[in-house]
Amino acid sequence: MQAILYVAHGSRVKAGVEQAVAFLQRVQQDIHLPIQEICFLELAQPTIAEGIDSCVRQGATSIAIMPILLLAAQHAKHDIPQEIDKAQAQYPAIRFTYGEPLGVHELLIDTLQTRILETQLLTPKASVLLIGRGSSDPAVKADLAKIASRLREKYGYLAVETCFLYGTGPSLEDWLQQRQDDSHPVFIVPYLLFTGILRQSIAKRLQGYEVNNMILCNSLGYDDNVKKVLVERIVELVQQNYLEEGCFS
Repeated sequence: MQAILYVAHGSRVKAGVEQAVAFLQRVQQDIHLPIQEICFLELAQPTIAEGIDSCVRQGATSIAIMPILLLAAQHAKHDIPQEIDKAQAQYPAIRFTYGEPLGVHELLIDTLQTRILETQLLTPKASVLLIGRGSSDPAVKADLAKIASRLREKYGYLAVETCFLYGTGPSLEDWLQQRQDDSHPVFIVPYLLFTGILRQSIAKRLQGYEVNNMILCNSLGYDDNVKKVLVERIVELVQQNYLEEGCFS
């Protein structure tokens, strides 16, 4: 019996966990599989191991592990696979497959534009700053650069730059120091599913610099485009198990 286990990141902020669960419950309605469980990588319960155990107790013989992550970094490449390896040793008869993060996708570019338009402040000669969580993995920097390039090309911004809250730079502080003499308006979009404390931190950092024409937008978030991309990734993943046609709406 096929199961799918959604692995969200987790958060110390209760609202962050609740938003992730509510979003994944919406996704579950579009995925016609008999067993669907939600777990968290860290900072929340149930854990990945507990999620796998729950799937097995319900009779799963094949478990598709779907990371609810924007880009492929340490969590996607190492932390979750390590948990899968442990589970495979515990349940050698279970078939595990592992999906891809949301990655670079045209629908996510459109959602970024929506976040900017929500401010109702869009003007000619505007630029954009995308703020990623950050990672030591160079692939994360490269993927966010691809997203920035596509956003600029598709919607005609003067420039779309990137920075990161953690890990390898450029950091937000690096960008702010370079920005101080630039008078063009810039829309700052956190490239995050849930910001919570992080968005508050970004706002505080911006207040510490006397830089004009900066507009802090809402984060990428859990909108319908993100849902569509996730469903697409799930279909790609579960098809690896040669499911019969018609399992999905």
